[in-house]
Amino acid sequence: MNTTLTDRINEFFVPAVEILNKIIFWDLAKVVGLELPYEVPFVVVWLILGGMFFTVKMRFINIRGFKHAIQLVAGKFDKPGEPGEVSHFKALATALSATVGLGNIAGVAIAIAVGGPGATFWMIMAGFFGMSLKFSECTLGLKYRKISDRGIVSGGPMYYLEQGLRKRNLRFLGEFLAVLYAILIILASFGGGNMLQSNQAFAQLSEVVPVFNGKGLIVGCFLAFFVGLVILGGLKSIARVASKIVPFMAILYVLTALVIVVMNYNKILSVFELILVDAFSMHAAKGGFFGVMIMGFRRGAFSNEAGIGSASIAHSAAITRIPIREGLVALLEPFIDTVIICTMTALVIIFTGVYQSAPELSGAPLTSAAFGTVFWWFPYLLVAAIFLFAFSTMISWSYYGLQGFLFLSTKYSKNVKIPGITYQLLFLLFVILGAATDLKDVITFSDMMILGLAFPNLLGLLFMSDEIKEDLKAYFSKKS
Repeated sequence: MNTTLTDRINEFFVPAVEILNKIIFWDLAKVVGLELPYEVPFVVVWLILGGMFFTVKMRFINIRGFKHAIQLVAGKFDKPGEPGEVSHFKALATALSATVGLGNIAGVAIAIAVGGPGATFWMIMAGFFGMSLKFSECTLGLKYRKISDRGIVSGGPMYYLEQGLRKRNLRFLGEFLAVLYAILIILASFGGGNMLQSNQAFAQLSEVVPVFNGKGLIVGCFLAFFVGLVILGGLKSIARVASKIVPFMAILYVLTALVIVVMNYNKILSVFELILVDAFSMHAAKGGFFGVMIMGFRRGAFSNEAGIGSASIAHSAAITRIPIREGLVALLEPFIDTVIICTMTALVIIFTGVYQSAPELSGAPLTSAAFGTVFWWFPYLLVAAIFLFAFSTMISWSYYGLQGFLFLSTKYSKNVKIPGITYQLLFLLFVILGAATDLKDVITFSDMMILGLAFPNLLGLLFMSDEIKEDLKAYFSKKS
């Protein structure tokens, strides 16, 4: 049997995937000696506890700062002449474009197919606690950013981990975590933020429009061309495109879901009752109460990416002098991504009952089938939505990976400056590679890198939590 290049590349990454799976997803239940019918991944618990800690530490900033966050996005407190590259709204749109995507379509469907309707409640809770994490990391992202003489901003976990921990006499730890984060975000940008997106966009296209079967190379080149047009223009170009695509695709998707909800208005109370009862049921779909809770939190946390620090890279470029303000703007992301969009997907799946009538379906096909029971044309709309989601995710992650690349090249290539276009051209190559081949294990490996970002980032946030709290207290005392 002939072994293709794709097979060889996949085989090369198999050991790495197995090792990472044991590290990132190691089962806490087994560690403490519990025999449960489901896994309790360490990274999920790490993010859940982190979200709860920062919610309490910041005195429920996700509630008391919500109204002010909306005022900031609307530009009520903008002042001309402040440093930065993009507005609050464009920074928010850029960060959202990296998170609103396949997780909202496929991830939600997986949660309900495996965990039942009750998983919806725990996804919402993941979004709720994630708001406090996003606030904390994006506040630090702006506080420790660097602005060049030309007004170009560099920021994110690489900078606040290195500088923030140095202030606490933890220089070695800070530099180690910063370099580790930069390496991980480059790898994550090539895989989960790139190849996975183009791969799944092509898969959905070829399934709905069979004429595209076997034409992944053409579709990949098409995607790479348009991604290149945007990312080679820099952050302002990315933010400009994201600020148009994200509101459009999110509103279109939510409105379509709302139509189905309104059509089933007589079921609304019974469906919400089902979600709440199932969320706390000891006899729920998989492993009872704790099984449903872990599944819901897992999909919610992976969808909004709170705690992995990537959004702070986009928010660090916002036009403002006050870090707390950008942190407040950022807390809206998990609310929009998880509490609104993921919930709308879940409601449609539950209202239509497809998760019960077609138990063989999961992921994007389940979401497509649920919408398709009401709108025959929805699978075609979903293809367009997935392409827009994939496109917007890729342009934002190209910026995240570029910042990691520039951080390392500046730090370790002082004599030979490596231009950012080197990274960008590699990124475009991976767009084509993702659509043209089925590099399953490469994509899995790279996607794990995204989750791996939570370890250095959240560890650094814990060390700097008192600093964030003091800045927040000072901000609101001046505001009042």
